[in-house]
Amino acid sequence: MITVNNLFDPRHLPRKNSRTCRVASLDVEWTKNYRIKNGNRAFCFSLAVLDVPTTDPVADLAQLSFGYVSMYVEDAGETGELVVSAADTIARTFADADLITGHQLCSDLAVLVANRENAEPALDSARAAWSTRRTPKDEGPRIIDTRYDAGHLLDGTSRRLVDVCTELGLDVTQPELRSTSMTSLHRRWLEKNDIEARERVSVLNLRHSLSTALVAVSAAGLGGWGEVGLNVNRMIAAHAEGWGWLQSRTFQDLLGEPCQSASARS
Repeated sequence: MITVNNLFDPRHLPRKNSRTCRVASLDVEWTKNYRIKNGNRAFCFSLAVLDVPTTDPVADLAQLSFGYVSMYVEDAGETGELVVSAADTIARTFADADLITGHQLCSDLAVLVANRENAEPALDSARAAWSTRRTPKDEGPRIIDTRYDAGHLLDGTSRRLVDVCTELGLDVTQPELRSTSMTSLHRRWLEKNDIEARERVSVLNLRHSLSTALVAVSAAGLGGWGEVGLNVNRMIAAHAEGWGWLQSRTFQDLLGEPCQSASARS
């Protein structure tokens, strides 16, 4: 399995400053097969982590860095390994974060559960926490599902992530899917070892996680990005590394102005 991250140790999240709220966003990509029971197969998972200052009334999210872990199967037989790693990451996240989010998180968790080969208690606990997320509790992280819990920010009716982000002023342009689909990209990786295809999906998945985290922060009243909006691809270019796709002309054209990449700074 391929793991890409910008953490010193991907097995542990960095120590959290006591004057911040740690927001963690989860996202899973899977192939869809509704003709057979549990036919959907997870192949990519990402976690994005934002530590939002609580000392300011509303933090400027455009200035924040973020941590992430991205996992992608090398072949179709690694689905079980992906689920184990994702479950371990979710367990650590629930023990560490103050706010956990996902866009239709219930579906992501359901696919992981359907694909597990052994008991993964962290997945069952996460699903239980999602189902009781609107019940006041004395301990554990707060959970916001941006598909269902961000309606107070929106005037439009669509709850697709890209539409929610666009309405809120987040630029989440997705060049990875021009003239193709995620299913096609994943197939090119499995059948032809097309590294760029895999990297496109990985970056797309991370963009989902990061933009969901930003929406959740706004929904919780912890921060914002002003009337000028926020280019999520600039945040990715500034803080992510490990994918050649980020240096491609197609991706760089999204940034609007020069943005020094993480690899260029090191």
